[in-house]
Amino acid sequence: MVYIFGLGNPGPEYEMTRHNVGVETLSRLAAFFQVKLKKRCFCKYRWARFNTPKMGDVTLIFPLTYMNLSGTVVPSLVKEGDEVIVICDQMDLPAGSLRVKKGGSSAGHNGLKSMLSFLPGNFKRVYIGVGRPEEGVSVQDHVLSRFSDSDRILVDKTEEKAVSCLVSLLEGETFEKIQMEANSFKVD
Repeated sequence: MVYIFGLGNPGPEYEMTRHNVGVETLSRLAAFFQVKLKKRCFCKYRWARFNTPKMGDVTLIFPLTYMNLSGTVVPSLVKEGDEVIVICDQMDLPAGSLRVKKGGSSAGHNGLKSMLSFLPGNFKRVYIGVGRPEEGVSVQDHVLSRFSDSDRILVDKTEEKAVSCLVSLLEGETFEKIQMEANSFKVD
C-alpha cells in the first residue's frame, strides 16, 4: 500500500493558507484520479483510495488533527512495508519552488516532527515552497496567512507540477527521475 499524506489544518479559516499547500496538492491529486476525500465516522482524517497498475492500492490521507499532531493518525493506517509520501509546506524555499527528497529531519517543521514520531525517517517528502516571513512577522502568523496574489499564482503552478510528478511516480517512473524533475522545476 502507498500512503500519501497531505499536511495542513482543517477548517475554512485555514483554507488557502501557506500551511495548507500540502492538503491543497493532495486534493488536486485526488481530482486527477477522480476520487473524493471523505471522512468516516470517528476517524481523524479524510481519505480516498484508488488503484494504479504499477503501484497497486494508493490511499490519500488528510489528517484532521491540525498540523502539529499530523502523525497521530499514522498508527491506525500505516503497516510495516507500506510506502509513505508526505506533502507539506517549506519556508526555506521561495514561493514557486518544489523539492522532492527521501529521508531527512523535520527541519523545524512541526507536522514533519509529528510524522517522524510515528514513522521511520526514510519516507519520501514533497516540499512546496512558501517563503520566509517578512521581518517582524512571526513564523506562526506567516504560515497561517494567505499568499499575495502574485505568490498564489506561483504556488498554484507548483502544486500542479507536484501532482504531475506524483502521478508519474504512481505510474511507475523512478523516484530518482521524479526527484530530478521536481528539483529543477522553475515557474515560468
